[in-house]
Amino acid sequence: MTTRRHFLTSAALGSGMALGTGIAPSSSFADAPRKRVLRIAHLTDIHVQPELQAAEGMAACLRHVQSHADKPDLILFGGDCVMDSFGQTRERTKTQWDVWQRVLKAECSLPWEGCIGNHDVWGWNLEASKARADEMDYGKAWATDLLKLGKRYRSFAKAGWKMIVLDSTHVGRKPGTYTARLDEEQFAWLVGELKATPATTPILILSHIPIFSACPFFDGNNEITGDWRVPGAWMHIDARRLTKLFHERGNVKVCLSGHVHLQDEVRYLGTRYFCNGAVSGGWWKGSYQQFAPGYALVDLYADGSASNDFVNFGWKA
Repeated sequence: MTTRRHFLTSAALGSGMALGTGIAPSSSFADAPRKRVLRIAHLTDIHVQPELQAAEGMAACLRHVQSHADKPDLILFGGDCVMDSFGQTRERTKTQWDVWQRVLKAECSLPWEGCIGNHDVWGWNLEASKARADEMDYGKAWATDLLKLGKRYRSFAKAGWKMIVLDSTHVGRKPGTYTARLDEEQFAWLVGELKATPATTPILILSHIPIFSACPFFDGNNEITGDWRVPGAWMHIDARRLTKLFHERGNVKVCLSGHVHLQDEVRYLGTRYFCNGAVSGGWWKGSYQQFAPGYALVDLYADGSASNDFVNFGWKA
């Protein structure tokens, strides 16, 4: 895993992506000790369903997370909790969320927070889901309720860090599709949230879809098309203005995401972007490319630095 992560970063540097080398904590953190203040387990793309022993796999992952002698303080669920509700009927969607709730109640004793993934959005493919746009649970309402989010984007403080949870998934240009970005209301909120945060407070941002990542380049068929193409559904199309905003503020230290089922680290303008692999691996059918089912342990430090280690939990399809 380490070799692949270093390869992705080195390859991006060699191709002129200007990812930057390791950047020391900004001067506002210079006097803070390098003391770990929080350990997070980042579990993304669980895609739980009744089939393929996905419930047993989710349970095994949660047990593994909680088996460490040095336990995490918090779980962050990174979205795509269920296999799919985007194009599924109400009955099928309910079945999947029932499995999620049952396993979570039985196996999770740690505090947790989460964000919404594209597969957690119900009914946007109206033809396949047979949903109506005026139904109470339509869209993100169902996931927002069951994940106890309160709002689809929000912030909270933890151990001296500011945690910001974003909503990446928005209606695409064509019916029944989605794209990764922030709506204007959410972007304005984010600007205000960053301005209101002291420069001495490090910030972690959680999104389902990567704001910036090298992984999406390996999620397509460039060998067939002859071009490197990253669709707007694979990585934030507003990454340019978001990275500019983070650079201007100076204390956005970590961005966590999933979605691509691959794992990498990109350093850019003082922010570390960790795209982590999937708990479900290849949607509970084994590994996806070189990545077996897994989760990440993320350590946050008082000086604004962080580490991210991807952990395979030994699940066999």
